Order: sequence, then structure tokens, then C-alpha cells
Amino acid sequence: MPTLDGTDARILLALMQDPRQTVVAMATQLGLSRNTVQARMAALEKRHAFLPFDHRINPGPLGYPLQAFISVHVQQQKLGALATSLAAIPEVVEAHGLSGRADLLVRVVSRGAEDLFRINGKILACDGVERTETSLAMNELVPFRMSPLLKRELEK
Repeated sequence: MPTLDGTDARILLALMQDPRQTVVAMATQLGLSRNTVQARMAALEKRHAFLPFDHRINPGPLGYPLQAFISVHVQQQKLGALATSLAAIPEVVEAHGLSGRADLLVRVVSRGAEDLFRINGKILACDGVERTETSLAMNELVPFRMSPLLKRELEK
């Protein structure tokens, strides 16, 4: 997959600063033509550079102030079906396969400690799960970010 160039990085940084701006406003701000910005954005979308919008929604105001990371140890042959089972639990907001001690790292949101206990029980009840280890997210020290990588691209 080809990497981004400086123009792509500038467009993405401008979108991060104001994701609701029009293509015309962005083109003016960046000193590019509207057609260039539209074509670049279409190419970025085709290359899956944009994540779904729900990555930008905070679960706290929805009534889910508690976040936790659950390390899941699984029976490897049941991993495919397990992904489907985890996706059926609404409080599972993401899950990643890992190398190392645990097989999966599952990020969940909950209404509180009792709700987290219920969610952990649902995960434990999934076919193929051997055991889990839960860690509460106490504070987000470095939020998800892309700007340092994009800015480094501009410095090349």
C-alpha cells in the first residue's frame, strides 16, 4: 500500500482541525484547487484512510462512564466464532487479536462495576473462552491520535 504524501497529510490535518469544513473551505485554506482536494479525499477513502464516525463518539454521555480492557484467553480453534459472539455484545466497543500471554484484548464500556461484572460474565459465557482478566481504565493518558505521524510526514 502506498504511503501518504505531504498533500495528503495536509488534507488530513485540516480535516482533524475542522472535520465539518467544506471541500471549498479546505481548498482555500490549503492553497489547493477544489478538484485536487476532492480527488485526494476520494483516493484516501478508497485506501481506507478514514475510520468510521463512531470512533469519535464518547461513551460517557451515553451512560457508559466506565471503560475496561479485558484480556481473553481462548481456544484457538474457536476464534472465528468467538469474534462473532463478542460482536453481539453491545458493550464490546473493540477487540484485537494479540500475540503474547493473552489471545484477545477486548475494550468494553459499562454503566458501573455491577454492569462490568455482567459484561464480563457474557464474555466468559462465549464458547471458546477459557478465562479473562479485567483491568479498569483509570485515565486516558495519550488519546488516540494521528497528528504526530502526519506532521512528521510533512517534515520529510
